[in-house]
Amino acid sequence: MAQQRPNRGRIARTSHGVRRVWPFVLMAWERWQSLTPQEKERYKRHARDYADRGKRVIESRRGRPR
Repeated sequence: MAQQRPNRGRIARTSHGVRRVWPFVLMAWERWQSLTPQEKERYKRHARDYADRGKRVIESRRGRPR
């Protein structure tokens, strides 16, 4: 079976989106690099807490009718 190639429109939209978001990614990376190790750990802890809370909400709603 031949593999389909993405159409040029999709590639153009993706590359346009990447060019638009790149400055924000770069700013976030520079900010992350400027944080102290303690601040980085605090951010990581918050991210883990948010992820755990989200998992708990999903588990509590699983099986419920929508």
